[in-house]
Amino acid sequence: MTRFAALGDSITVGMGDPAPGRGWAALLAGTLPQPELYNLATLGALATDVERAQLPAATALRPDVASVVVGINDTLRGDFDPERTGLSVDRTVAALRAAGAEVLTMRLPDPGQMFGLPGALARPLARRMRAVNAAVEEVARRHGTVHLDAARDPATYERRYWSVGRLHPNERGHRLVACRFHALLAAADFPVGPGPDPEPSSSPPTRLAEVGWMATKGARRGWSGGPATWCRPWWAWRCANGSASDAKSQNRKLRNRNIRSRKVRGLRA
Repeated sequence: MTRFAALGDSITVGMGDPAPGRGWAALLAGTLPQPELYNLATLGALATDVERAQLPAATALRPDVASVVVGINDTLRGDFDPERTGLSVDRTVAALRAAGAEVLTMRLPDPGQMFGLPGALARPLARRMRAVNAAVEEVARRHGTVHLDAARDPATYERRYWSVGRLHPNERGHRLVACRFHALLAAADFPVGPGPDPEPSSSPPTRLAEVGWMATKGARRGWSGGPATWCRPWWAWRCANGSASDAKSQNRKLRNRNIRSRKVRGLRA
């Protein structure tokens, strides 16, 4: 029996995979000997949420494998603090290693590239992501984790691996993450079976379905066409370059011009 505790945000929850309850963690678990998967990840989780809410349950399980994939949501906070994020990840990984787990971590991709933002918006997010990645890479080095460098993987930024909103991997993207972690575990001599199938088992959404998503869920999340498309990335830029109160003030002006806006917490992965 191999007990796998998956900690993190909505990427680990499996958002973007059309099969409920699947996602990359479940796909990877299927390659482990007699797997027991405990997916403790939650939507919108920050590194501190993982440490405070998910870690106690994970250590109580005494897992053989644990994953800690978190940090994108932290970069979108007005009170962004990479040191705080790094310390939370460090304490989480240290506790899991002390409990005897092989721990999986990830160098996260550049959200500006994922969202296809112009340079003026992409650069502040990239700086934040580099700061988080530097902290997590130090944690990975210190504790000897199985570390996936998704940021430097060219496939990460291919459109075919992302759902229509570009916020979460689609099924093919979740399979890519599972395959990459599987290969790293095998290279580390951790017992694994055959790797996940990289090809999706579900039909891709039709163009009509994608348009419908953008017009309904995408619009509510600030990713429909027109000015709303840039509203949430604009907020992220303001968080990186000014105070949150300044951003809120500007959002009020935008709403007066009938432009939909949402707080950056809506961008959480």
